[in-house]
Amino acid sequence: MLSNDWLITTGQFKAEVSFCQNDAEIVMTNGLIKRAWRISPNAATVAFENLMTAETLIRGVKPEAMIEMNGQVFEVGGLKGQPDYAYLRKEWLDEMKSDASAFQFQGYELGATEERFAWGRNRFSDKQAAWPPPGVSLQLHFAPPGDSLAGIRLTVHYEMYDGIPLISKWLTIANNSGNRVKLKTFKSEILAIVEWESPVETPERWEYPNLHVESDYAFQGMTSKKSNRTTNWVADPDYTTQINYEYLTPALLESRPPIGPDVWIGAGESFETFRTYELIHDSTDRERMGLAQRRMYRTLSPWVTENPIIMHVLSMEPDVIKEAIDQCAEVGFEMLILSFGSGLNMEEEDPDYIAKIKQLSDYAHGKGIEIGGYSLLASRSVSPEDDIVNPQGAYYIHSPCLESHWGQQYFQKVKSFLKQSGMGVFEHDGSYPGDICESNDHPGHHGKEDSQWLQWRRITDFYKWCRSQGIYLNVPDWYFLSGSNKTGMGYREVNWSLPRERQIVIGRQNIYDGTWEKTPSMGWMFVPLTEYHGGGADATMEPLSEHLPDYEAHLINNFSAGVQAIYRGFRLFDSEATKQAVKSKVQFFQKYRAILESDIIHVRRPSGRDIDCILHVNHELPDKGLAVVYNPLDHAVSQTLKLPLYYTGLTGTATVQEQEGPSEAYALDRSCHIELHVEIAPRSATWFLIH
Repeated sequence: MLSNDWLITTGQFKAEVSFCQNDAEIVMTNGLIKRAWRISPNAATVAFENLMTAETLIRGVKPEAMIEMNGQVFEVGGLKGQPDYAYLRKEWLDEMKSDASAFQFQGYELGATEERFAWGRNRFSDKQAAWPPPGVSLQLHFAPPGDSLAGIRLTVHYEMYDGIPLISKWLTIANNSGNRVKLKTFKSEILAIVEWESPVETPERWEYPNLHVESDYAFQGMTSKKSNRTTNWVADPDYTTQINYEYLTPALLESRPPIGPDVWIGAGESFETFRTYELIHDSTDRERMGLAQRRMYRTLSPWVTENPIIMHVLSMEPDVIKEAIDQCAEVGFEMLILSFGSGLNMEEEDPDYIAKIKQLSDYAHGKGIEIGGYSLLASRSVSPEDDIVNPQGAYYIHSPCLESHWGQQYFQKVKSFLKQSGMGVFEHDGSYPGDICESNDHPGHHGKEDSQWLQWRRITDFYKWCRSQGIYLNVPDWYFLSGSNKTGMGYREVNWSLPRERQIVIGRQNIYDGTWEKTPSMGWMFVPLTEYHGGGADATMEPLSEHLPDYEAHLINNFSAGVQAIYRGFRLFDSEATKQAVKSKVQFFQKYRAILESDIIHVRRPSGRDIDCILHVNHELPDKGLAVVYNPLDHAVSQTLKLPLYYTGLTGTATVQEQEGPSEAYALDRSCHIELHVEIAPRSATWFLIH
């Protein structure tokens, strides 16, 4: 089984496109999934299969897309005449017809995948990461029916990637009509999916089919579920033989924006939709589904693997900043951000101000430290003329419209600041949460219906520019597919005002829970070197030397999980003992960085009542695994842990070494587990290297 498992093999499952059924069908497959299209009498998806489980994903033929243009609704491609939408027989396809009122198939193009935007790699980038993700592409070209939209060309784009059961889809519209046209809205994916459950009565909560679908049109959340704005599971009106008596089974997948875009496409111009990504699962196991999702992000957004060690400084005093830079260099930190509360103004255009920042950047670079700053976008009021106009307010109560005069100037100012200051890091707080603006006076949008689309495009164009320049992006929102590097791992900010002891266990819980869908490098944690959201002396690490055990516990929590934190304050150490403690933890992380930044297997969640454990795995490394065991208790623990080693790729025997001690061989059982005896001191952690 190991040799055929796409999660622990490398170089297999290459994507390809071929023809069958006397060239009447195009087939795209990578050995894990397969999708097929009939191209006559019109183009339509007629098969979508999970080859890993030998299951069909669709139960019927739907249009390739739908658009509303110039007040008319058009289907794109598709075939009509399917007698029953409970299932789809191949024999039916030969009898199905094209809808004369739909966009008609004109031709196709095959090729390789192409990069969505430029990735400017920096010293933290994985030099081996492929960009664009290798795979194949298919373009299906369509023309409108009749003469009303003559000169419009709509293309449905697909990409399938090597080594992962993942496909993407989007639309482009080219306007060669000689007149501008209005695109009111679109559905870029419509699939009649096999239902996951078939209850007669309508349940209070439906279970959806077992595939992960998301798009780059994402915002307002630090998880994919919260930020997903385009994936809609709805009832299929064609499915009249379903069991549910109210015909409400959510077995129709639609990918569409929640509002708009309601944009004009000028003569000679083109329009591109967001991209929808469909990851097909081969299991309902939570860990395996999470591993697949994390692989998807590493494939589609390989910059998420950039994982520098970061300090946040709370001052704009040059001497304080330079001392912090010196301390970073001494202990091995790699990046410094002038934090929220520091007083940095990245909207400033004064040449003298920017020149002072440039001097600090040059100083940091001379020490081998990257430097950047913080800027607040949303959750502030700018002016009545520039703020979001909405009777229900903004998501953060107050927020500027990104297509107001202020919004357009803001991005110009920040881009100019980054170019001139030499800063290579940008922490963008608030980000754009999807606010809808009803102003008719803002220069960048004409009203409510187009406001979300154009604001999203404004901010993602900026993030893509940052990515092309190699600028590291901390964004507390789900903009990974548009170029951001990191978001919050998932924590409640006021918890950093709790007593230090409670922060430690809760912090490990946050990491454990956040890494079900995030890689360790995708989420940041927090360490309150100085007071944050209250709590006083009992919550903060300062004076660092007086609270060294708690400070070390934070360092161990984060580095042993491969996770970076916001170490926010004025300094990293205040004594030689503190300096050596920080340095030793950094050195541990740097020595085992490759395996620590690899996927986490969730062995035992922190409870505060017993030991807890995570296991890093990577079948491609010499160090196949690294298990970390934590003891939050006031007494020593002697216990046997069952470690799941399947995703290390090992079979038969594993060699295990506690820290730098002697190695011992362990036999794997039939389910690839070993039983590991652990002796661990009170309030401490230990780790085991697995070869």
